[in-house]
Amino acid sequence: MQHYDSHDAKYGRNIRKGAPDDFATFAEWDKSVFSEEGHELSKKTRELIAIGVAATTQCPHCIEAHSRAAQKAGATEAELSEAVMVAAAIRAGGAMTHGWMAMKFYEDEASKDDS
Repeated sequence: MQHYDSHDAKYGRNIRKGAPDDFATFAEWDKSVFSEEGHELSKKTRELIAIGVAATTQCPHCIEAHSRAAQKAGATEAELSEAVMVAAAIRAGGAMTHGWMAMKFYEDEASKDDS
């Protein structure tokens, strides 16, 4: 089984070669989203949001990159911890609401058996 290695980013060149225009567009957009200027949210806040999203989507590269960037942007360990806990709560909430759907489908099927 292959595991995440921060050096895996070098394989981005394969994607860049295979889809150069799309890759360039993505890279420019990503750079813009995380630039220092032109945003209402501070760089630190955007990096903390990115950590929460990365923890939820479970992207190890994003977790590494945005944790490092958040530290450089002045985020504290406590702020990083809170971002992770918000992500955990949202992910758990998503599991709960999907559980509601499971109950709905179960009851729907049971009502078919009763008819």
